[in-house]
Amino acid sequence: MWWFQQGLSFLPVALVVWSAASFIFSYITAITLHHVDPLVPYISDTGTVPPERCLFGIMLNISAFMGMATMYVRYKQVHALNPEKSKITKLNKIGLTLGLMSCFGLCIIANFQKCILYYIHVIGACLTFGVGVIYMLVQTILSYLMQPEVHSKDIFWIRLAVLIWCSSSIASMFISSVVLYSGLYGTNLVQKLHWDPQEKGYTAHLISTVSEWSLAFSFLSFFLTYIRDFQKISLRAIVSLQGQTLYNTPQSFRTDEQTLLVAGSI
Repeated sequence: MWWFQQGLSFLPVALVVWSAASFIFSYITAITLHHVDPLVPYISDTGTVPPERCLFGIMLNISAFMGMATMYVRYKQVHALNPEKSKITKLNKIGLTLGLMSCFGLCIIANFQKCILYYIHVIGACLTFGVGVIYMLVQTILSYLMQPEVHSKDIFWIRLAVLIWCSSSIASMFISSVVLYSGLYGTNLVQKLHWDPQEKGYTAHLISTVSEWSLAFSFLSFFLTYIRDFQKISLRAIVSLQGQTLYNTPQSFRTDEQTLLVAGSI
């Protein structure tokens, strides 16, 4: 059995690979059609003009649902390992809420393009990465609280390093973006897809775009730390037949509370 076939480790792997592919495929399409500059454009710029906009949107929507599935499985795992620890249980619920908010923000990014509805796009980015980094912080704290009984110290330090990487990228992008859009280098820069290296503001633009790519991949890298944890999780389906035919629904089935046909267990 390959390592990615063990347990549910395919979930975080699929999330990272699919999300990275959505950025890379959109980037390749955009530069092939000369819609953006080849040298580190904004990720959002590579999903602004059709046809890459369509590809970008549908792939990120799928990423959002895979992210929700991954975060929910993580929530159930922590809950199963620490059923009686109130502090961990509370943080675990907070983490799940933050994670779902982050995935919702990713849907906003996918469906509201930067050059069309800029402020809504920014709200989506804040939810995805701003709330997402708080989700990473909560999971890192959980890893600290669960060591050494459940987690090794190594996984805590790895998650902490990725969290610092992601936070540094956010700080760098925020500062450079404030400088870039302060009005010193002109107006309506949101609509600008092509830059000349000789233009004023190009350095701030380049720092901002590099920081955005760094932020995206640091955020995705965090989910790679779930692989070993998810290898220890398995799902099994339990099918409960409520009758011998599919024509009539038994009265007991309509009144019984146990209406779940397929259930997952960890």
